Amino acid sequence: MSDELLKLRAEIDRLDGEILERLAARARCAKRVGEVKRGPLYRPEREAQVLRSIAERNPGPLPDEAVQRIFREIMSWCLGLEQPLKVAHLGPEGTFSEAAAFKHFGGSPALMPQQTIDEVFHAVEAGASAYGVVPVENSTEGAVSRSLDLLLSGNVSVCGEVSLRIRQNLMSRASGIDAIKRIYSHSQSLGQCHDWLEHHAHGIECHPVSSNAEAARMASEDPESAAIAGDMAAQRYGLNILFANIEDDPSNTTRFLVIGKHDAGPSGHDKTSLICSAPNRPGAVYTLLQPFADQGVSMTKLESRPSRTGLWEYVFYVDVEGHREDPDVATALKALQDRAAFVKVLGSYPVAAI
Repeated sequence: MSDELLKLRAEIDRLDGEILERLAARARCAKRVGEVKRGPLYRPEREAQVLRSIAERNPGPLPDEAVQRIFREIMSWCLGLEQPLKVAHLGPEGTFSEAAAFKHFGGSPALMPQQTIDEVFHAVEAGASAYGVVPVENSTEGAVSRSLDLLLSGNVSVCGEVSLRIRQNLMSRASGIDAIKRIYSHSQSLGQCHDWLEHHAHGIECHPVSSNAEAARMASEDPESAAIAGDMAAQRYGLNILFANIEDDPSNTTRFLVIGKHDAGPSGHDKTSLICSAPNRPGAVYTLLQPFADQGVSMTKLESRPSRTGLWEYVFYVDVEGHREDPDVATALKALQDRAAFVKVLGSYPVAAI
């Protein structure tokens, strides 16, 4: 072994020791924060600010995403020393919702898989978990209607969002697709892989189930079945990935919302979600949206759904840029309150990191 290599390894050992000492000092400081701070210790706006600052100060050669993931884990485990968190998500283990929870909260919180989206909302509302992670829309298949309905009727606040690149895989105990007689997956995932299934699995029965992880569990019990799910599900249930990345759209992405019982403060790069309604008459939508245009507030989402209360014909789900405490957004919301039949501000929160 060369002298130069020995010196480099010795330097790495020295740096590792220095990193370990710094991590311990940070953890002690975080633990002290938990002793003196009142109210929720998890602050989405604070974490977003830290991660943005880390990316801006990153000297390389590690890419920004890698450095942010490292610091996300550091913050996650330090927060666990202050206040252990419970986070509910759509289960069972191995779902994309679980992956989104890991991406947003890191590895420290206790993840609580729930059988339905309804149960995720109930766990947060009842205090069984501090936060929940629910899918709200997919770039290919559109809105997740049940999540939208529960945002309207539920008693939670939106305090974060997660953008997750969705990579679908065909997995089975079988060694090849010729042995497959049926394919299980969530209806959204079946839709996201429609073209691939038509060309490569034509004639094989496709069955929608409650989640991709449930599909993987079912496939693990039947060698003539396959599932479409993420690679985490393949690992959890011991399945062979027969075909990887079979989604029709290579940019296929799902947006998840983080729900809790408190708002997030301004982080400097935020989004506000709200629901509003107006009677079905000419110019009604224009009347609702005009306050945002007047204040120069950019709208990033507008989704209409039939109201199931019988009081209004439609409700509109709106996302705008900015925090509800920003002067222009606050002014627009005040004007909207004066002219809309119904307004519910779901929350303001940091824009999801890539």
